[in-house]
Amino acid sequence: MMNAPIAKTVISARGVDLTFETADGPVHALKGVDLDISKGEFVSFIGPSGCGKTTFLRVVAALETPTAGEVSVNGMSPDDARRARAYGYVFQAAGLYPWRTIGRNISLPLEIMGYPKAERTRRVREVLELVELGGFEKKYPWQLSGGMQQRASIARALAFDAEILLMDEPFGALDEIVRDRLNEELLRLWAATGKTTLFVTHSIPEAVYLSTKIVVMSPRPGRISDVIDSPLPPERPLDIRDSPEFIEIAHRVREGLRAGHEEV
Repeated sequence: MMNAPIAKTVISARGVDLTFETADGPVHALKGVDLDISKGEFVSFIGPSGCGKTTFLRVVAALETPTAGEVSVNGMSPDDARRARAYGYVFQAAGLYPWRTIGRNISLPLEIMGYPKAERTRRVREVLELVELGGFEKKYPWQLSGGMQQRASIARALAFDAEILLMDEPFGALDEIVRDRLNEELLRLWAATGKTTLFVTHSIPEAVYLSTKIVVMSPRPGRISDVIDSPLPPERPLDIRDSPEFIEIAHRVREGLRAGHEEV
């Protein structure tokens, strides 16, 4: 019998600490973070506010520098990976420029990177179809709902076809019905593109529904209190949230969050 192929490690963290120096003294954001993320995984980070979830994403994106430890992205330093355009980043707010159309917002990173106009047009059209916004390229952000703006923001991050997608609580400000719809769309996108995805959330159901792996973090200083590999199938209708398997994983996440609080 042949052995299953070993998944390629795309992101690796070893002993990562990060301390911010502030006027009120040092703030210990991350402590001793060890984590491996394989190609094609969907990894959610969940924990209380201030536990370092977003900080870890920013370290991967070379927006913050650890004070100790090492992080590699595609075998490179985060800074080299940034220069190699290894990832797209979706922030909490859509961050679309109101004076640019949706199409021109999405094409902005392609313009900065020097893509020819015909290639920009093709890519914008493709990613708009991918996020189900075909035909909206000439609309302005203020003409779209909050959920549609976030889909446009995801399209912008997908436009230059980076292997890794970093998502910092992109649906946190949306109502539950819109959030459910976008969760379904995000799973469809992930299945269609195969991108390695890191996703920050405060929602246990969202983390369990979306992820192949859930990283549970403790209160500051942010440490990993549990890593849960999901046994759920790739095809996940919303009503899977009522299944015993889903409820069991959600319970383990909740217990990990509680244990993290007790360790502080």
